[in-house]
Amino acid sequence: QVQLVESGGGLVQAGGSLRLSCAAAGRTFSSYAMGWFRQAPGKEREFVAAVSASGGLTSGGDSVKGRFTISRDNAKNTVYLQMNSLKPEDTAVYYCARARAFFATTRIETYEYWGQGTQVTVSS
Repeated sequence: QVQLVESGGGLVQAGGSLRLSCAAAGRTFSSYAMGWFRQAPGKEREFVAAVSASGGLTSGGDSVKGRFTISRDNAKNTVYLQMNSLKPEDTAVYYCARARAFFATTRIETYEYWGQGTQVTVSS
């Protein structure tokens, strides 16, 4: 069983920054790609960013490119999402997820384990 615990969410003004963290339990963290998704009220869960198992390749959704950066520290079993220049439309519950394979992917069905989510609220 894989447990993922997100932290770092909160309330921030537009233009501000937040850094989300996701700590994973287990010894196989470095073998799998990790991703961040978000879900706003009344909307479907959408892809935000992903990072390959080694951390060498990353991918970001069109709405966050240039503003959000995903990274990982395999020694700490942790994946991060640095969010800059936040906008009110970034308001959502943010989830981290572990993929089924080592390569970064944008497709939600390729992720197997999910955290409980952390709320990010951006005020205008």
